Amino acid sequence: MVGIGVLTPEEAYRAIDFDTITLLLGMMIVVANLRVSGFFRLVTDWIATHVRRPFTLLVAIVLASGTLSAFLVNDTICLVMTPLVLELVTAAKRDPIPYLLAVATASNIGSAATITGNPQNIIIASLSQIPYGIFASSLAPVAAIGLVMTVLLIALAHRGEFFTSERLEKTAMPTHHHGPLVAKTVIVMMVMIVLFFLGQPAAKVAIVGGAFLLFTRRVRPQKIYIEIDWPLLPMFIGLFVVVAGLEKTVLTPEITAAAGHLRLDNSVVLAGITAVLSNIVSNVPAVLLLKAFVPGLDDPQRAWLVIAMAATFAGNFTLVGVANLIVAQRAKARGVEIGFWAYFRIGASLSLLTILVGLLLL
Repeated sequence: MVGIGVLTPEEAYRAIDFDTITLLLGMMIVVANLRVSGFFRLVTDWIATHVRRPFTLLVAIVLASGTLSAFLVNDTICLVMTPLVLELVTAAKRDPIPYLLAVATASNIGSAATITGNPQNIIIASLSQIPYGIFASSLAPVAAIGLVMTVLLIALAHRGEFFTSERLEKTAMPTHHHGPLVAKTVIVMMVMIVLFFLGQPAAKVAIVGGAFLLFTRRVRPQKIYIEIDWPLLPMFIGLFVVVAGLEKTVLTPEITAAAGHLRLDNSVVLAGITAVLSNIVSNVPAVLLLKAFVPGLDDPQRAWLVIAMAATFAGNFTLVGVANLIVAQRAKARGVEIGFWAYFRIGASLSLLTILVGLLLL
């Protein structure tokens, strides 16, 4: 954009939403500490110890993936939970496919509940200035219903796996964890969540919480830095700059005004356009493309909530959604392949049904 003269360097700098970048970095530091401490392995060990039936195991995996994704970035939860869940169900001698589908779909759905659940929600919160509490009170009920639907759809699609009287073999998951670091990180995370709901700036809370976790003599900071997805940050910076260039050259006032004929004030239309765009260009670029049109709508706050809901749930439609691909690739590396159609018969139905529920509640 700068090289071909669409934007000046100053315009490119102004296009970058540093609140989004800061919030992402802070949350990635927190998640990195959880990973290094062994927190996620403790979660799967608790499930392995207390769950004795396949259906209950499905419910536990959906709840764990969905709840963790509600407060931590969903892509990271997929990255961490996939090998652990695969290890658990393999040890229990169960078919891994439905449980892996549960990780992918539940992580997407749970992430819709809060601002910190996924990257597109982080961007929407920065653009809309919707408080954390209002965002959660609007979308958490939708996400909760979506998680129930996830359990039911997967169970119905895999009746032989779940409608059985078989009991799971008791399995012991090796739990290598760092107790003091687990406790410290969980406490910091809980304090951060409370501050989010009290209305403190999310970016400030996240980066201060992340910085506080780096003050320790128990774990070298390099171990944390290795766990952070650094390429994600410049990718977001690049997206902000590219979309700013697009707005300047393509989304002229005339085109923006013409978009009024699309009836974006209608939530059904807005959700449909968001879902289609999310499956064509991915959900984060879709949100950035729509930001030029939202301020002119009658109720921008409701519009942003509809976009957040539809962009997130649309990610479940096919296997090529980012979180779904993470699960598929991590599973394939361990010899388990999730087929496109095996995913699609669950993901497509779930995507459409959850968007419908979201529209009814919003």
